[in-house]
Amino acid sequence: MQQQSLLKNNFYDIRNIYLTVAISVGYLLLSILLVGFKTDQLVLIFIFNALFYLSRGTRKFILGFSIFIVYWILFDYMKAFPNYLFNTVHIKDLYDLERKTFGINYHGAILTPNEYWKINSTPFLDVLTGFFYLMWVPVPLAFATYLFFKNKEQFVRFSLTFVWVNLLGFVVYYAFPAAPPWYVQEHGFGFVAKTAGNTAGLARFDHYFGITLFHGIYSKGSNVFAAMPSLHSSYPVIVVYYGLKNHLGKINIFFFTVMLGIWFSAVYTSHHYTLDVLAGLTCALLGIIFFNLLMRYTKLKQLVAKMVAVIGK
Repeated sequence: MQQQSLLKNNFYDIRNIYLTVAISVGYLLLSILLVGFKTDQLVLIFIFNALFYLSRGTRKFILGFSIFIVYWILFDYMKAFPNYLFNTVHIKDLYDLERKTFGINYHGAILTPNEYWKINSTPFLDVLTGFFYLMWVPVPLAFATYLFFKNKEQFVRFSLTFVWVNLLGFVVYYAFPAAPPWYVQEHGFGFVAKTAGNTAGLARFDHYFGITLFHGIYSKGSNVFAAMPSLHSSYPVIVVYYGLKNHLGKINIFFFTVMLGIWFSAVYTSHHYTLDVLAGLTCALLGIIFFNLLMRYTKLKQLVAKMVAVIGK
């Protein structure tokens, strides 16, 4: 009885309470300062604290997934530092390169793939690509959850690779700001600062079902001029890699299909050029290669082991 009481007291250690309160308040104040107050911030704080104090199992779970929380916070904070303030936005040059490299001859005119599919869209493809584009978050998170319960070392490696690839992508965003295809369709080749997010071709999915799902998602976008690389196209590559690495068999066919579907959807809906998709693929491959090299030649392996111990049994 005394041992159980000691364990319980240790679980609600005053230092943990001080730490979680400090993190929660600090995150909220910094968020208000940088991007303004949003109810999403309170929801995130509630979920983190609830799972942290609900049980030992949920504490390990939320500590493991804190890797993804850090990514989401960094992504959100990009709104405070628009990349177009640091470098010139590439608009016409990117459009011309896409048209020259992947242009489609349509009735005597050379169109980019985005322009071609905008003219030749169909309700079937509108719905299909909408569903594929919705998978870019649930599939990686569902796979991460599977790895968390099945193989915690692979979970940590997958999570760190995911964040590492994103950080590489963020560097490119600021080094090479790039307008998406829908921007050219809506605004031409002139630069318009503080351009709001746009659902582009995904609006046809919303219209088909009479909803505002994608409108709600893209109204919260962090940066319009962060089209290259397409990190939407990077995420399924990471999933496929770790799916193959963990010998998941037929489920990898699903992962591979989702990957191809997201790539096509990115172009079909005018959210990305083909060049953006290829850049996303390259970013994912380089991220995976460099992460494996860091695991082999640096102390990252020891860090992974410590993280596994924290969330392990």
